[in-house]
Amino acid sequence: MNDTERLIVLNMVDDIGSVRTQGLLKHFGSLENIFKADETRLKEVKEISPLITSRIPQAIKEISLKEETDLIKKHGVKVVTFLDHDYPENLKSIYDPPVVLYIKGKILPEDKLAVAIVGSRLASFYGTQTAERLGFELASHGITVVSGLARGIDSASHKGALKAKMRTIAVLGSGLANIYPKENTKLAERISESGAVISEFPMLTIPDRGNFPKRNRIISGLSLGVVCVEAAEKSGALITCDCALEQGREVFAVPGKVDSMTSKGTNKLIKQGAKLAQGIEDILEELNLSDSVSRQDGDSRSQSVLDKNENLVYTLLSSDPKCIDDICLESGIVFSKIAGILLSLEIKKFAKQLPGKNFVKI
Repeated sequence: MNDTERLIVLNMVDDIGSVRTQGLLKHFGSLENIFKADETRLKEVKEISPLITSRIPQAIKEISLKEETDLIKKHGVKVVTFLDHDYPENLKSIYDPPVVLYIKGKILPEDKLAVAIVGSRLASFYGTQTAERLGFELASHGITVVSGLARGIDSASHKGALKAKMRTIAVLGSGLANIYPKENTKLAERISESGAVISEFPMLTIPDRGNFPKRNRIISGLSLGVVCVEAAEKSGALITCDCALEQGREVFAVPGKVDSMTSKGTNKLIKQGAKLAQGIEDILEELNLSDSVSRQDGDSRSQSVLDKNENLVYTLLSSDPKCIDDICLESGIVFSKIAGILLSLEIKKFAKQLPGKNFVKI
């Protein structure tokens, strides 16, 4: 058994975690010595309580390493441990870095320039539009977009980065053989092809409620800053913001309507001192990234895939619904052509039609 396999096993023992694993390593000097230690010797480690020390030797014997490694191979997953040179640099600096990372896809050195986008699962249309736009624009500037693959804001931010054909990382609260939510399985596959889907949990781990706060510290730990787009007063996204503050990361919040339940959390963050983020310029400037990344923005990027008339109509759209008559009037394009242009923008996923022949920018 090599050290990676030993860490996979230790990671599968309940209640061990990063801090206790580091305590064991410091005390015994090597992973091999930890595995040789009996209960009496394990009790000498101050970071480990007697209740846990009594479980470790038995758990090591009972855990099926072969079953886990077979699943790792079956799903095309790579395992990186906190002892490896290619462990994500940002994550190394937090208090309790994951012992093991299961990675579907690749984590690259350029992912050090990463920003997390988090928010409500029950996001409004405004929230999902904003998250997708921020994901697209940050990715277009060479920033890796990190989020949690959840419904709502997370999914929208990943999709924005994918639309820019750039990198995004999804951090799961379940095992990689148990993608959650199930409806995002295809999205996870797309992310793994142009970024990475990662988890610290063993392959078959179910999405238990207690896993998500642990997952959130990884989202913030991988990132230079966390942007909260929408969040209720007790949203899990606020836990990620708390983790970010504890880790010395910047926290940003997108302002929302004062009477919206999903804006109460973000507006409160701003009152408490979070940086107000109306666009990526606020984020890049605060993180001192303006001169470190590509200067290409989202709208200029769109010009390369839209023709002259499509781009004109696209620039007239916003997150506020606009009726086709007004678009026709403002663009100066005859009505008979506007319908075709708007249809083309919908097909290319730059616009969306709402009831009453109203359109919004995506």
